[in-house]
Amino acid sequence: MDKKAKNILQYLFWIAVAVVLVYFCLRSIDWEQFAEALRLCRWEYVLLSMVLGTLVFYIRGNRWRMLLIPFDPSTSRITTFNAYNICMAVNLALPRAGEVAKLGYVVKHSAVDEDGKRLLTFDKALGTLLIERAWDALVTLSMAAVLLLVKWDSFGGYMKESLAGLGGSRLWWGLGGILVVIGLLLYLSWKLRERGGVWAKIWGFMEGIGNGLVSFTHMKKVWLFFLYTVVVWTIYWLMSACIVWALQDMEAFSSFTLTDAFFLMIAGSISSVVPVPGGFGAYHGVVTGALLSIWGIPIGTGMIFAILNHESQVINQALCGLCSYIHESFFRK
Repeated sequence: MDKKAKNILQYLFWIAVAVVLVYFCLRSIDWEQFAEALRLCRWEYVLLSMVLGTLVFYIRGNRWRMLLIPFDPSTSRITTFNAYNICMAVNLALPRAGEVAKLGYVVKHSAVDEDGKRLLTFDKALGTLLIERAWDALVTLSMAAVLLLVKWDSFGGYMKESLAGLGGSRLWWGLGGILVVIGLLLYLSWKLRERGGVWAKIWGFMEGIGNGLVSFTHMKKVWLFFLYTVVVWTIYWLMSACIVWALQDMEAFSSFTLTDAFFLMIAGSISSVVPVPGGFGAYHGVVTGALLSIWGIPIGTGMIFAILNHESQVINQALCGLCSYIHESFFRK
């Protein structure tokens, strides 16, 4: 079986997983209650959440641009903004493929040197993306740790169950195995690089990724990178809070606080581990599970929050991706 066929089968598999997850999530909904919730919903807060979602793409793009500037000072804000929009839109259909599209987009718009070669290559861009993702993962874990220390009685049990559901120690063994394989590949490519051929190409690619990973050491105004991070996660928090405020006329959500909205933001991030298209089903299952486990909110009622939060952002991502595609196709030289 060739690589293309395997990719198609893998995509179909995750599509099937998403369909199953969505089915199990939707079958518990009381549609009369759902319709009543939509009637009571304060839609201005949902719209505000969508506006904040667009703003966070722009700020994340600016932050990523700081890592790209050392390789290509001509990288513009509109380039990284469009790259994020297109990435999120592509991920709605093809999980993880959006990251490749994002990298390809910024490389395509990179300036060239005197020899006609791109200043920003795919491997360097990949390195900057990896360091950005690693930084966000560290920040997420840090916020979760602080929240659990402060509110362990409320949220600790659910987080333990969630980690157990993700495989617990098997997850860490899996990550360790991946690191070992990468380390072995690095050693072999370095050892055999002088022979040329495929090993030289692998080493060259790995070297480019390494250059991207250390790009943060060449950043100017490092404080601005940290400030962007604070703003990004504050906006994510406000987006979660907006949906809570939108449902404040429902008895189940009337007593929710900003701390509760913060935890729902952290819990929702767990769903990104499951690579289903657009997070459909996975996000809904994780968030409704949290609402049931911690607050005792039935799955059908919790699904109202999950659908409003997730689907409003899906619509926003699709619209932003479409606008960036139109800008790229018709207005950008």
